[in-house]
Amino acid sequence: MMLQCRGQLLDLSTPKVMGIVNLTPDSFYDGGKLQHPEQVVAQVQQMLAEGATIIDIGGYSSRPNASSVSEEEERQRVVPIIENLIQHFPDILISIDTFRSSVAEAAVNAGACMINDISAGLLDAQMLPTVARLQVPYIMMHMRGTPQTMTTFTDYENIVKEMQHYFSERIAAARALNINDVLIDPGFGFAKTLEQNYTVLQRLELFQFHKVPILLGVSRKSMIYKVLKSTPQEALNGTTVLHTVALQKGAHILRVHDVKEAVECIQLLQQFQ
Repeated sequence: MMLQCRGQLLDLSTPKVMGIVNLTPDSFYDGGKLQHPEQVVAQVQQMLAEGATIIDIGGYSSRPNASSVSEEEERQRVVPIIENLIQHFPDILISIDTFRSSVAEAAVNAGACMINDISAGLLDAQMLPTVARLQVPYIMMHMRGTPQTMTTFTDYENIVKEMQHYFSERIAAARALNINDVLIDPGFGFAKTLEQNYTVLQRLELFQFHKVPILLGVSRKSMIYKVLKSTPQEALNGTTVLHTVALQKGAHILRVHDVKEAVECIQLLQQFQ
């Protein structure tokens, strides 16, 4: 599978790593860590050196019950940083993590080349038309409700079947607007119980049905540290275990806090092919 990003063709026949850069004070793992532009540049430089193909920039925390921020504040958090990163790393591939079309457009105009939307266009009616106009790859995640309400929307009769229907509908809506490069993200931790997360991961290969790349985001999440009775800070080993499972089941992109370990996971599994 191929993606068109900033004039580059991104070949996903070998899985890629997306490094997470949170510009928020309240993200579940690294909130508040990056407070100055030079800190962001240093972290991104390290991620790129360790093998990250894409850097995912977010200015709105989507952890359960996170506080909402205004569109203007979110835009001010991400746009100057994207512009600064483009100056330092001219060939960088940046994804903007937002469900707001105005923020997405401002970020793409600043140099981002991919949109990562936790709501698949359902929280902003202008998102899909905006993506269609910008013609950039679009990641659509599965979620119900909002980050503030999603923990109350975990009632499914058959979660995998309902997610397949959700993605079929959202992909069809994107295709109707001639959005060419679509990716899907199962949304681990979003409107899903601990048990439901593992049900989805166990059946991840079924999502290949949609014939689009699958992005996986489990890095240091509660589905790991709650099982291990630990913390996000202690969840790296568990993250690598789940990355291994996901890659064997067809994941194309790993969205991670720890790039080096994810790259090594991919490299080792490549030896079995």
